[in-house]
Amino acid sequence: MTRHLVRDYLESFRHPEFWIYATWLDLVTKYRRSRLGMFWAFFPPVLYTFGVGSFFAHLQGIPAGKFVAHLGLGYMIFRFVTVSLSEATTTYAGHANFILDGRVRLTDYVLRVVAKALFYFMLAIPVMAVALAMSPDFRVVGLLALLPALALVFINVAWMGAVVSVIGARLQDVYELVGSALMFSFLFTPILWTAANAPPDTLRGGIARLNPLFHLVEIVRAPLLGEPIESWTYKYLVVFTLIGWLMAIHVYRRYARFVPLWV
Repeated sequence: MTRHLVRDYLESFRHPEFWIYATWLDLVTKYRRSRLGMFWAFFPPVLYTFGVGSFFAHLQGIPAGKFVAHLGLGYMIFRFVTVSLSEATTTYAGHANFILDGRVRLTDYVLRVVAKALFYFMLAIPVMAVALAMSPDFRVVGLLALLPALALVFINVAWMGAVVSVIGARLQDVYELVGSALMFSFLFTPILWTAANAPPDTLRGGIARLNPLFHLVEIVRAPLLGEPIESWTYKYLVVFTLIGWLMAIHVYRRYARFVPLWV
């Protein structure tokens, strides 16, 4: 039977019981035997934002309070996208029993990994609130653009997750390929450095701006820190989102029906 990506996503949101419960169960079983429990979910953003952020601020001669918010926000967005995509590549194989039993609304499994990444993102919000409070660049008005910007990030994660999950069901090496590509993209995403360090009219700035994570991070972070968003970022994300969804709809319609055979 031919599957339609948008219709399946809408059905998954209308009936979220499976993927929400499965995500909750994953998290409970992961931390229930740990003495420190949910502390381990808070630890990475705290360590990265204030530990790594202070270290790199010192290396660059920037006040720590000014740089930790920049690094922390970039890390949050980057982690959400990369965790969602890397786990999406193996989500169908991990749920093979459900798929073979006839639960073939495949978007449920994509949303399961995205919901898990979103949970960690939300846990980091108090850490980011402290980092923003420390930053002299924080602009309260930037909060007005936060939800639309995060929605745009989610929309792009949704189509990218759908594509890599279908391809990953057919080719197991996709997990390693996506992981390596995301690791490499970290170097071209303004997290440890700022967009001003790589102007768009330079070779390194042009290469960095070919990276979609560059723009997904900037669209969320820049308004919060009172930084201008380049017009190129708006154009890039409009084209990237539209072409991406058209490609994802085609891939899902053409190949999703083969997933039960591949897993």
